[in-house]
Amino acid sequence: MNQKTYFAKRDELRKKWYVVDADGKPIGRLAVEVAKILSGKNKPTYTPHEDTGDYVIVINAEKAILTGNKLNDKFYYHHTGYMGNLKKISAKDMLKTHPERLIKFAVHGMLPKGVLGRHMFKKLKVYRGKEHPHVAQKPQLLEL
Repeated sequence: MNQKTYFAKRDELRKKWYVVDADGKPIGRLAVEVAKILSGKNKPTYTPHEDTGDYVIVINAEKAILTGNKLNDKFYYHHTGYMGNLKKISAKDMLKTHPERLIKFAVHGMLPKGVLGRHMFKKLKVYRGKEHPHVAQKPQLLEL
């Protein structure tokens, strides 16, 4: 009896495209499922050191919701590089102005840090409305 561990190779991998509708879904729960697909943990061929995940297109980003009082209590910070220029924006304002960033920040925090995580993150496409420019890839609708 000889058992061998399977490791996926780049040549054997076939990447699929999925469309996820964020309409009425909590951002955190949506981000968990999207991160699983991007990293490939939903496949039996998952290999920790290889990018086995698929592409994900998130549409209707502006219709995603935040539960509880996060709209008012949650803040996002960034520094401009100049002294004393720490900028802060609330989740409510971010949802109005840049809803795509809200979903991207949530998914980015759930992916591995480093080169592999950055490579996985590039496969995430987020759009405001129902339209997206990836029709040629024939993405499948994914119900979460």
